[in-house]
Amino acid sequence: MSNNNTHGKKHKLVEYANGPSLEEINSTVEVPKGKGFIRTLFAYSGPGALVAVGYMDPGNWSTSITGGQNFQYLLISVILISSLIAMLLQYMAAKLGIVSQMDLAQAIRARTSKSLGIVLWLLTELAIMATDIAEVIGAAIALYLLFHIPLVIAVFITVFDVLLLLLLTKIGFRKIEAIVVCLIFVILFVFVYQVALSNPSWGDIFKGFIPTTKTFATSPSVGGQTPLTGALGIIGATVMPHNLYLHSAVSQTRKIDHENNEEIAQAVRFSAWDSNIQLSLAFIVNSLLLIMGVAVFKTGAVKDPSFFGLFQALSDTSTLSNGLLAEVARSGVLSVLFAVALLASGQNSTITGTLTGQVIMEGFVHLRMPLWLRRLVTRLISVVPVLICVILTSGKSEIAEHEALNTLMNNSQVFLAFALPFSMLPLLMLTDSNAEMGKRFKNTTLIKVLGWISVLGLTFLNIIGLPGQVKDFFGDNASATQLTIANCIAYALIAGILVLLSWTVYDLYKGNKEFAAKANLEGE
Repeated sequence: MSNNNTHGKKHKLVEYANGPSLEEINSTVEVPKGKGFIRTLFAYSGPGALVAVGYMDPGNWSTSITGGQNFQYLLISVILISSLIAMLLQYMAAKLGIVSQMDLAQAIRARTSKSLGIVLWLLTELAIMATDIAEVIGAAIALYLLFHIPLVIAVFITVFDVLLLLLLTKIGFRKIEAIVVCLIFVILFVFVYQVALSNPSWGDIFKGFIPTTKTFATSPSVGGQTPLTGALGIIGATVMPHNLYLHSAVSQTRKIDHENNEEIAQAVRFSAWDSNIQLSLAFIVNSLLLIMGVAVFKTGAVKDPSFFGLFQALSDTSTLSNGLLAEVARSGVLSVLFAVALLASGQNSTITGTLTGQVIMEGFVHLRMPLWLRRLVTRLISVVPVLICVILTSGKSEIAEHEALNTLMNNSQVFLAFALPFSMLPLLMLTDSNAEMGKRFKNTTLIKVLGWISVLGLTFLNIIGLPGQVKDFFGDNASATQLTIANCIAYALIAGILVLLSWTVYDLYKGNKEFAAKANLEGE
């Protein structure tokens, strides 16, 4: 294609949304027609795995294990609720992509103004970089623990680790999906093994799945964490904005006839099966992490909650609550397996983060760059705060260095809470729309009601949790002045969120009405 044609196409796309999402892999995977359930499900399996890794990335590890250590099985119900909400949102995201043939970024951009598109793009880029910081820290620490590579060098190695994996997209998208699934099973195996050895109280675990008033209580405070802040941490680390953009794009990799409603319905149905199966695995992994926090470690025994501390604790028999587990720990197997799973988790999230970055850049601002360059730019930006943190704490004690990295990882999650409503609310509005989805594929009344409860509930929880998250930036011993500054920043952010949300809703509502009116005119 010539440059002139490309430019012409870009100008047209600015007006009408965008070209095919992830064009190089869009509609490239053949699906069988008229085959059995298992054969068809296998053909549609893969995109759900790419999405599920976002629900078990290094950011989840810290929140789940610490929650288990501090409050036993109390917060396992939060993992269940978060996972069910995730299944609902991911179903809507996949359906939007399959039915409208637009990913979420393209759909928002098509129904809103250019200026709002740029604002939302920047916001989502910050959210992706926030998750990238957690992935850099997780992967660098895993390399340090496994191979004793100095942290600064390990951080730089994470810049290049994904390039080899991304070359596989040239061979075929199914290869990437297969690698991701394998890495998920590595993580799953490690924690099933560790929890099985610890012999937890299954009766207490099943009781924990039922939420109570204590689940979201503001007391007691254990290690500076209350059940409410623990619950907000789990929710923030579980339901992530970039997963909705990614799923709406990768759900379009299957080749179907978009003129045939039955094929569209089949794609939506099997994508939902794929997503729910993979998210169930993510739910099991996160539950195992929390159970590990309770059953593997003696309550409060691990003073260093960072990945370094957990690695150390898994080879320190004094912190383990089970005799058999302590025996295995002496061999060093538990700690090595933990580091391997951490590395697998970081790699998985890196693959999906790269694809998501391309989706939002093309969708919101119609800019395109090669995957390797896209990854290099975002990873180098994300590496900067991690390097600064490592360098500033290099002269201090080991514990201080570990805590600084852990604090940076936890604080980076603030952007996720900030960005989440701006992907959830448009997703719900677009899939509720008759004009966008058609009568057959728009959300049913049940999905609509559950969707609004989830979106409003999560937005409310993220907003009330924001002041506490901002205060965390100032550390445990913040002065009265610092707390006042933190409150001012938090309430300014909340005001900004509400104003930006109002703008987004207004633009989407107006854009959708114009689209519906235009469709009616063309129908006549």
